[in-house]
Amino acid sequence: MSRDGGAAREDARREPGTAAAGSFRFSPEPTLEDIRRLHAEFAAERDWDQFHQPRNLLLALVGEVGELAELFQWKSDAEPGPPAWPLKERAALQEELSDVLIYLVALAARCHVDLPQAVLSKMDTNRQRYPVHLSRGSARKYTDLPRGTISEEQASAPADLACEPTSQGTTQNTGPPAAAQHGS
Repeated sequence: MSRDGGAAREDARREPGTAAAGSFRFSPEPTLEDIRRLHAEFAAERDWDQFHQPRNLLLALVGEVGELAELFQWKSDAEPGPPAWPLKERAALQEELSDVLIYLVALAARCHVDLPQAVLSKMDTNRQRYPVHLSRGSARKYTDLPRGTISEEQASAPADLACEPTSQGTTQNTGPPAAAQHGS
């Protein structure tokens, strides 16, 4: 028996939506298209399409994100996280994440956005914005990364984070911002 076969059987014995510590994989089905179709059928059976304008779907999505955020509100950063939460809280997390996904897929469908293709395109954009040699281990937004094309060797050299003169003769701090965050 292969190690993969044993792991697959071990994962099959787990609660749905759980995985061994340190590993996680989504099930292959349903696909995003399956989710789109299931939700479209559900809404059509109830004659709810009339209410599913992009604005309404977006507001419903934001509402569900708010409900998801409430599950994390007032939790300590030191807590081990959702895998260690009580079963009732993990079930609520699963429901809220599902609601978010359902509304996201419905909004994308209503706006004619092919999410899988959009994700592939966005990942290409992010690879260009965040080259590994410039962004590894850094929380800087792409607009705060060094500009211009530099080689990986140049990028791995110790950086002088002092102020550099600008073309106007003033100085510009090239060090990391005080509160660096990624923005996609």
